[in-house]
Amino acid sequence: MLVTGGTGTLGRQVLPLLRAAGRPVRVLSRQERAAADGVTYARGDLLGDPAEAAARLDAAMAGVHTVLHLAGGPKGDDAATRLVVDAARRAGVRHLVYISVIGADRIPLGYFRAKLGAEEAVAGSGLPYTVLRAAQFHDLAFTVVEKMAKLPVVPAPGGVRWQPVDVREVAARLVELALGEPAGAVPDLAGPTVYEMGELTRRYLEAQGRSRRQLPVRVPGKVGRAYRAGDNLTLTGAEHGRRTWEEYLAERLAA
Repeated sequence: MLVTGGTGTLGRQVLPLLRAAGRPVRVLSRQERAAADGVTYARGDLLGDPAEAAARLDAAMAGVHTVLHLAGGPKGDDAATRLVVDAARRAGVRHLVYISVIGADRIPLGYFRAKLGAEEAVAGSGLPYTVLRAAQFHDLAFTVVEKMAKLPVVPAPGGVRWQPVDVREVAARLVELALGEPAGAVPDLAGPTVYEMGELTRRYLEAQGRSRRQLPVRVPGKVGRAYRAGDNLTLTGAEHGRRTWEEYLAERLAA
């Protein structure tokens, strides 16, 4: 199996599960890395020179049957995914697994549009594939509220709701899908609870025994309307993780 993004937040949880399943794993990495714990590394930068990236992908996919495309960033996911798709076709990959985000087709932001473009590249590749959309990870929610909580008055975007999910539960689901048969677009995976952004921050502060005044703010324009409409959520038909924001906070802050 080849994993892109294997050194990121999600990839670091996926790799040990694949190894525990007895699968040989190769990771595409921007930096040279020595093999360790049954994982080998192939150098390649999906956002670098396209010709060089394609050549390195061809080498990385030699003998690979399944690709888990987990690499992602604030921009360029659609272009990077097209490179992965093209290389997977050349290599005769039997299963391409892609992680996307809930609301990719509904939130008018560049990140979400790139995710949708990546989904379309995978679905139109002609390869057997699986696409899982997940909610924002607890880790991202933590980063956001940690920064906001440092302000003297904490902004509370009105009507903006998140349903954060634990990265380990997403990793487990992805590995389950990768070890199974290609399934196309599968049900979304979200956390167990929907929170207003202000509530996420309040729970974070309470877990630290702190308090801050919160100032309601209105997110303007199309983006604000989309979030207030819950376009970043899947309220029916989704699968749900079990680990709550409060449980994540207790563990993270204790560490």
